[in-house]
Amino acid sequence: MNRVLNIVPVPVPPEALDAFAAQLSGEFVHPSFENVFVSARAGGATLDSAYETTLADAFVLEAGCRAQEQGYVGVCVNSMSDSALAALRSRLTIPVVAPSQATMLLACLLGKRFSVVTMWPQWHELYYKAARENGISARLASVRDIGVRPDAAELLAGKEEFVFTELERQARAAVEDDGADVIVLGSTTMHQSHAYLSSVLDVPVLNPGVVAYKMCEMLVQTGLSHSKRAYPSPERLQDDLLQSVVSVFQS
Repeated sequence: MNRVLNIVPVPVPPEALDAFAAQLSGEFVHPSFENVFVSARAGGATLDSAYETTLADAFVLEAGCRAQEQGYVGVCVNSMSDSALAALRSRLTIPVVAPSQATMLLACLLGKRFSVVTMWPQWHELYYKAARENGISARLASVRDIGVRPDAAELLAGKEEFVFTELERQARAAVEDDGADVIVLGSTTMHQSHAYLSSVLDVPVLNPGVVAYKMCEMLVQTGLSHSKRAYPSPERLQDDLLQSVVSVFQS
């Protein structure tokens, strides 16, 4: 069995991990693959700032740095923050994939311009940063939000009626007013809205958690991984240092 490690970059209870895992239903996962979901053991809460995303980078790196020796064939960062993506690619030789990069590049394959529809304005910089780093800022038509604080533990539970309607309104505005021909959901916490939005919009709607996982699965199946010229391995490993820092936070 090919096991893939999926890392949620903020600490969440076990039932929340189950909700994240639900986005990867059997129809999306090859029978020879198994997904394991874990969350960072400490760090940020809502990734609302550079301060929190920096904390997330450190704790996601700690959660995934030994994935290869633990028998995993790939790692997925389950957040549009793409936390520790470059660091984990430096540390590991197995495929490491994250949603912002994977989903935005797929959006460029499917259309000419894409928009991100998200929960609140504090996340806008995550998408602009990802677009800049991947050289596709000109393909990002807009970022729109519905002004609702995200909940990494409950996801959209209990808010579906209002949230789905508002997401649809912003997505339609992105298409009709901003010129988007592909819509990207702005968070893996929003995956419950994907089926609804796909049914009411006439453009592709990309679910980032699923896209990142399927990209990772494809890389494993084709024997591909990131270039070590782009992400050189460190001369000296300090995984124990990372784990000692986590222990301090948990004590």
